[in-house]
Amino acid sequence: MIKYDLKVEFDLLKKLGLGMDNLNKTFYIIGAGFAGQTIADDIKRKKVFGTVGAFLDDDKNLIGTEIDGIPVLGPISNVTALLRCKKQDEAIIAIPSAPVEKIRQIYETLKNCGFPHIKILPGISQVINGSAHLVQTRDIDPLDILGRTPVTISLKESLSYLRGKRVLITGAGGSIGSELARQLLSGGAERLYLFGHGENSIYQIDRELRLLQTEGVGEKAAIVPIIGDMADRSYTDYIIEQTKCDVVFHCAAYKHVPMMEENPVAAIANNVFGTKNLLDASLKHNVHRFVLISTDKAVDPSSVYGVSKLICEKLVLDTAKKAEGDKKFMFVRFGNVLGSRGSILPLFMEQIKNGGPVTVTSEDMERYFMTIPEACSLVLQAGGVGKNSESYLLDMGERIKIIDLAKQIIKFSGLEPEKDIEIKIVGKRKGERSVEPLWLEEEEPQKTEYPKILKLKNLDFTPERLEKLLSELKPVCQCPENSVPDFDIYRNKEYLIKILCREFNSLAEYYKNRG
Repeated sequence: MIKYDLKVEFDLLKKLGLGMDNLNKTFYIIGAGFAGQTIADDIKRKKVFGTVGAFLDDDKNLIGTEIDGIPVLGPISNVTALLRCKKQDEAIIAIPSAPVEKIRQIYETLKNCGFPHIKILPGISQVINGSAHLVQTRDIDPLDILGRTPVTISLKESLSYLRGKRVLITGAGGSIGSELARQLLSGGAERLYLFGHGENSIYQIDRELRLLQTEGVGEKAAIVPIIGDMADRSYTDYIIEQTKCDVVFHCAAYKHVPMMEENPVAAIANNVFGTKNLLDASLKHNVHRFVLISTDKAVDPSSVYGVSKLICEKLVLDTAKKAEGDKKFMFVRFGNVLGSRGSILPLFMEQIKNGGPVTVTSEDMERYFMTIPEACSLVLQAGGVGKNSESYLLDMGERIKIIDLAKQIIKFSGLEPEKDIEIKIVGKRKGERSVEPLWLEEEEPQKTEYPKILKLKNLDFTPERLEKLLSELKPVCQCPENSVPDFDIYRNKEYLIKILCREFNSLAEYYKNRG
């Protein structure tokens, strides 16, 4: 039992946007299953949150019964219209395994019946050990009701390889890194090292995880925030040595395509040489598993960012050849994740909030999409079952037209496309393609025994070729120790692009067509 701490309680209240006015708040919990019951117990235990008015459920065996003194009402579509909601009342959808279609139906019912506040307990990743807490709920957003139903994975089983282990996440403050940290918190890891360059982002995820621990989520795990720069070779080596980490999930990268086109040297210096520093340190200090997060932009890359990630893939496979014993070095590639920082969904929501227009680069623009929790749960699974020197691809389903996604999000906001919110075509950005392929034909993706995880054939990229490329890029990106850099090439963007275009035909073709 965790000792009650008043300060922690007020921190939780602030995080949830609650105050003493909420003593009169009534919660209606949609779903009378285990997750819903756990949320209800959490609310009852912390009386400052308000009271639970009822469970709403479609299960005929539960309707008309009581659970711990709370009535179960239903069916949801019928009974919701009979509820008299106050402006402070809140509905919580607590059905982690529900398909998207079901969530969409429930949301529309609640919205049409005048519920002012609708929250949701995110997917099954949040209840790995059967625990669910009010602090884990959040406002429902388009991700919850758009697109396909995410694949459900038993994380308790798939995370077994991490129990008692020391796990380091680079880029832990980013969208993918922070979600990995949330899912890992309940996975039985001995220590979670949150490694990142940005102080604020690491502070936020560190604080969030500690708040979850006060609620009993992964309270046995030690959380260690680390601020640092992977491009600093000696510091990276020091961190890997000192942490004695068993597993590394490498999420850190500069990723914004147009920005990296303007700053290509920074992209290569951080993404490529930062990754090499991390790989060298991991190999040297006996890291047992290393998982690189890669991207569809590494396939026939048409941008410096894409090239940087392709080189990272080759670095991982090259390191894998040097690995001994049971060490495993691998990468997992996937497409866009909805809701990541700087991605299209937050941009659209902001544009809608400001009254429009919603900007789409091209009418023919298409992308593969997956939610962040689903992508991360698959990455964690791949990290457990993956073998040394193998490459994995997440099955992203069908491509979605960006303009159709824009229309769906406008409708989610209760508005009409073109009538209430204009959709404006603004043209493609630097380094951007209409369609991002997930694999090359020669990579011949093959199904594995695990749903949504495919295995790729590794394409030849000799150690000699890789070494030569790095030796040419290094003096552009790094100042040599104890000597003066060659200022004709040091930080020279044009010189760097020439090297990359010579090495990667797809990039050369892109720059040729761009003019």
